[in-house]
Amino acid sequence: MIVEEIMKTEVITLSPTDTIERALTLLNENHIRHLPIVDKDHCVIGIVSDRDVRDASPSTFDDDPNPAELKNEIRSIMTSPVITVHPLDFVEEVAGIFYEHEIACVPVTKEDRLVGIITEKDMLYTLIQLTGTNVQSSQIEVKVINKPGILPQVSQVLGKRKVNISSVLIYPYKEDANYKIIVFRVQTMNPMPIINDLKEAGYEVLWPNMPGMSP
Repeated sequence: MIVEEIMKTEVITLSPTDTIERALTLLNENHIRHLPIVDKDHCVIGIVSDRDVRDASPSTFDDDPNPAELKNEIRSIMTSPVITVHPLDFVEEVAGIFYEHEIACVPVTKEDRLVGIITEKDMLYTLIQLTGTNVQSSQIEVKVINKPGILPQVSQVLGKRKVNISSVLIYPYKEDANYKIIVFRVQTMNPMPIINDLKEAGYEVLWPNMPGMSP
């Protein structure tokens, strides 16, 4: 999945000379948390978050109806330079950027111009879709030897039951690098026949593997 499939294209922006008061109004009216700052060519030159704006705003206990702080230009508090991504970048790579830089939003640019935005909420929703947890299904975790061709071998066992596979994830088995875990999410509420097939084929099912389940 690539960025342009999940990004929001209707982005509310500010110019660097807009006021902090204007930013506060836009954040509150639109229930958003980030505002890219763009120049006259619609190139991203900065970004502000709701926290930036709150920190720059006067205390709620201030009696002044027109505090001077709110009249300051937004460029005085914006973060610059800005980390951006391209519409054709892979979503998985963007998730790494979010984690590595501890950010909650990235503008999307093409030829240096703003074309969209991705937030951490967008990333979480995409993760839900990629893992298949948004549909009724059962999760099966299988411990397998880490060798080429193992995934189609295990998938062939599931194929005998003619169930839809919502998603497949693979991650290392921490206790032994010679093994890995394949996580299948299958569209059935009774995974027992599949689990029994896997065990009969010699595979170790880690989940579900609760007391009382047939070996």
